[in-house]
Amino acid sequence: MKHSTEQFLRARNFLIENRTNYEKAYRDFRWPELEDFNWAFDWFDVMAENNSNVALWLQADQPDQGDRASSMDTKLTFAQLSERSSQVASFLKILGINKGDRILVALPNVAPLWDLMLAAMKLGAVLVPTSVQVPAHEILERIRRAQVKMVITDEERISKFSDFSDKLSKDLIRVLVGNRTADWISFDDAYSCSPHFRPTEQTLSSDPFLFYFTSGSTSKPKLVCHTNHSYPVGHLSTLYWLGLQEGDIHCNISSPGWAKHAYSSFFAPWNAGATIYLNQYERFNPKRMIVLLDENSINTLCAPPTVWRMMIQESLGPKPRGVRELTSAGEPLNPEVIERVQKSWGLTVRDGFGQTEATIMLGNSPGQKILLGSIGRPMPGYQLEVLDSLNSSVEEGEMAVKLRPRPTGLMHGYINEGLNTSVIDSSGYYRTGDEGRIDADGYFWFVGRGDDVFKSSDYRISPFELESAILEHHAVAESAVVPSPDPVRTCVPKAFIKLKSGIVPDAATAEDIFSFLNTRLASYQKIRKIEFSDLPKTITGKIRRTELRTQEKCRNISVRGVNEFWL
Repeated sequence: MKHSTEQFLRARNFLIENRTNYEKAYRDFRWPELEDFNWAFDWFDVMAENNSNVALWLQADQPDQGDRASSMDTKLTFAQLSERSSQVASFLKILGINKGDRILVALPNVAPLWDLMLAAMKLGAVLVPTSVQVPAHEILERIRRAQVKMVITDEERISKFSDFSDKLSKDLIRVLVGNRTADWISFDDAYSCSPHFRPTEQTLSSDPFLFYFTSGSTSKPKLVCHTNHSYPVGHLSTLYWLGLQEGDIHCNISSPGWAKHAYSSFFAPWNAGATIYLNQYERFNPKRMIVLLDENSINTLCAPPTVWRMMIQESLGPKPRGVRELTSAGEPLNPEVIERVQKSWGLTVRDGFGQTEATIMLGNSPGQKILLGSIGRPMPGYQLEVLDSLNSSVEEGEMAVKLRPRPTGLMHGYINEGLNTSVIDSSGYYRTGDEGRIDADGYFWFVGRGDDVFKSSDYRISPFELESAILEHHAVAESAVVPSPDPVRTCVPKAFIKLKSGIVPDAATAEDIFSFLNTRLASYQKIRKIEFSDLPKTITGKIRRTELRTQEKCRNISVRGVNEFWL
């Protein structure tokens, strides 16, 4: 076994062995220093040799059959994926893809997506994962900003590329997963290529591997560069937070194209040697998902807050058999949701904090004492503080990662953005842009995005705290709190609220919510305006408060909207 593989394996085994001993794991863990480590060759293929365990389980529900939909399964073993990915690497090489070339991938949860991730790593190419929901004009911008040499998509998305084909370089290589077409190369040809692939150029840990665009919840999407080291190895922290063990069946509810998919539907499970399970639904059905968790004996489940909020609106019923760990990430999870799941299933949904720019940095890992509402403590390999604008430690301020030593899971930097010096400063911190507070025991509490926190009558207002209180009301499905201009207080908290199905958005409902909140919020936190509406979201499901803030700033504040009510 290669020395770098031994180092990786030692670090991985240490975290699995100490999965419920946070103090020891945090104190003694050290990132492995791996200069020439290629995760696909030096870990996945080593693990996959003669390994007939299922690595990837894709279950396609048949449409229009409701909760009782029948399913079709695709199951691929570790050994099969090792061979398939080498075939795909050979295929890409034949088409002219070399080390450092960029490939934009816009695919749903289909097996070729996992083949491509492994193949690109073996070849030394750079993947630009892109959500299938991204509109045509944004795909064009991504191709240009990332200087893409090849695009890979499927039949359903091919029309998006046709919309601007005259603006693309004639040298752009186009590959289609699905039926053949005259203008695109068929991805099926990959599986006729040699499974004995070896790169002509050595890949180093410092070489770029993934270019991820951020979700753009507060600004224009930024282009983040991760290396062959930062994500494959960096997601050891994510493995620890998820509580994964070898042989687990892990379900992550996430769309391809975003960092969360790489977090929990690729690196963390396969770092552990677990099976990745995904349900290939056309539209997410929370009741159906609860059934599948039980039927398929899923051990570990990770889902974003939007999904958890949908699930608690159903009758959760008894705990699905086999389920041991429940986690949530993407946005902080409201305490009300955690309490509902705890009451029904006897398990705590453990929150975690990560970004496109880094792997899981903070979290409630198995075995830790959990404080309801806290996003936990630093994960092994990360040191965090809360800082003011002068880099002084404070109780409440911006959450920042210490760079001495630099954690492996942190990005290499932004590409062509000129932003690196603003987030990775000379004093030795990566500033996350998220506001939080820390208590005496080292637990962190999310306050809000730096852009979301605002002042009212000189009091700092955390939208997240107010939204959590609003969500406790029986009529509320989701909410977003933003500042509304006010001639006396500068601004006041206003809540945009999406009601549960069947609830009437009238004055009586608003009055009931106002009364409910008056018993739960301090006087300076009072919600003084409510507007019932759908909430604008990013493709990943994050609420775009920045859009609501802009909308509120531009309107005539003396005139109420159709479904707007004032305290």
